[in-house]
Amino acid sequence: MGVPDPIFEEATLHRRFVGDIDGHFFVPGYQRGYRWGEHEVGRLLDDIQNSDGKPYYLQPIVVKKLTNGKWELVDGQQRLTTLFLILEYIRRNALPAANPRYSLEYETRPESHVYLSELNADDHTRNIDFFHIYQAYECIRGWFERQPNQLQAAIDLYTAMSKFVQVIWYEAPPHMDSKELFRRLNVGRIPLTDAELIKALLLARIRDTAGQTDRAHEVAAQWDVIERDLRAPEVWAFVTKKAREEATHIRLILDTLADAIAKPPARGPRPLFHTFETLRPRIEQSAHAVWNDIQDMHSMLLGWYEDRDLYHRIGFLVAVGEPFEAVVDLARDQARSALDVALTDRIRARLSRSADQVKELTYPAEKCTEVLLLMNVESIRRRTRSSERYSFQAHASGTWSLEHIHAQNAEPLRRAEQWTAWLRLHREALTAVPADDEAERDSLLADIAAALATSPLPEDKFRELEDRIVRRLSADGNTGDEVHSIANLALLASGDNSALSNSVFEVKRQAIIERDKAGTYIPACTRDAFLKYYTDAPAQQLHFWGAKDREGYLAEMLRLLTPYLTDSDTV
Repeated sequence: MGVPDPIFEEATLHRRFVGDIDGHFFVPGYQRGYRWGEHEVGRLLDDIQNSDGKPYYLQPIVVKKLTNGKWELVDGQQRLTTLFLILEYIRRNALPAANPRYSLEYETRPESHVYLSELNADDHTRNIDFFHIYQAYECIRGWFERQPNQLQAAIDLYTAMSKFVQVIWYEAPPHMDSKELFRRLNVGRIPLTDAELIKALLLARIRDTAGQTDRAHEVAAQWDVIERDLRAPEVWAFVTKKAREEATHIRLILDTLADAIAKPPARGPRPLFHTFETLRPRIEQSAHAVWNDIQDMHSMLLGWYEDRDLYHRIGFLVAVGEPFEAVVDLARDQARSALDVALTDRIRARLSRSADQVKELTYPAEKCTEVLLLMNVESIRRRTRSSERYSFQAHASGTWSLEHIHAQNAEPLRRAEQWTAWLRLHREALTAVPADDEAERDSLLADIAAALATSPLPEDKFRELEDRIVRRLSADGNTGDEVHSIANLALLASGDNSALSNSVFEVKRQAIIERDKAGTYIPACTRDAFLKYYTDAPAQQLHFWGAKDREGYLAEMLRLLTPYLTDSDTV
């Protein structure tokens, strides 16, 4: 169990329109001075203007009540100072009644309190804070002067700040160390996330319920357990197709709950604090009900992860782009058996191919990647006596590409250093493959050695050697028409070794074995193809990839995909 965080357990949160912010704010000396420039000031003005009569939320203002009645401004100095300057400009140039209802005092520069109201151009170079404050005011002036109608722009902006633009007023507990809180909010992270705001409001509401103080401590600890569970790399990749950690992981659950109530706009980034503002009314109405919903979704998610069938089917859908909330919608009110059917149907709809259409897939069609991923996922899912799982974390960590199991030429290679690398790789393969005519092989190896000693290597010489090597390391029946077919493609982590990507089967087989020994994640079916698991014993030819290999590989692919093909009734 985690240790409850006093920041969240005892904080109080409110919404305030910018026009309603009042009081005297004290900016302590542990903060740097005002430093916003043209970019930050202009973006704030543009955002307020573009709110267009809709609620718009700024980052939270974090404060602590001081014994003298003032507010210690722990986080939000740059925003509050800029908003003060905007209101001051509007008061001077459009609406004399638009006085800011709050004031700012800076511990390190007490005279800045006066300068904010005077904004005297002659004094702006007296110290660095005056300089930045004056420059920001000039940015505001320039922004208004670029508006087609300055007066109307000022009126509209003031109206927006009074009726639509809000801050989340975040009052920290009085005993919290201000310097530590400031450090946590500003060192290498977003100041406050939706998840942290929801946690603070949730705990505050539970704590305010009679006799529920201990319950608030329990919820805080359980919240940390959920966050820890979601931070497990395999769990996180399974439900998000992301490998990297984020500031908060419980936000996935919170976003999903919020989106079931109010979907964010389909285009553009998620609006700031959309999740918090969507869940806030429900938390204020019944914090316990919202907390139960969070716990239920956490349990459901872990249940999916622990169930091998659900893990692989859901993991595949998420990996190919199905949003987590769409899977939640699919599973809502479904019995376990019905969910199996629903997931199978969803994968079939996603694949949207018959057996014949799968056979016709060729490089570089995007659907080839999905088919091969599904083949790998299904291959492991069906190993009911094995604890092995497809690693969606490894899948999310790399860039995956379609790899030709056997490449018949190195035509894409255009540079001498690529030709040299290709020859070195194939020289090793020629040495490893048993030769029917050792004299012919030795002659070819000698010609390769001579070519490698030539600098720069002429292209005509490389192409002549390439043709001889490919013919020697290719099985009978390998034709150009089949090199791009799905029966000659495998899923593999992509790299920058173009010489290897354009190599024949034996070169790649040796590379796969070396990668496997080194612990590199290789999808199961890719590994099995290069180890000839799909080829009948009488047709085995270890160092070559031929027609019988392709037939066995394709047959296994279709067998594994049968429940998801449009011409199959099997579920």
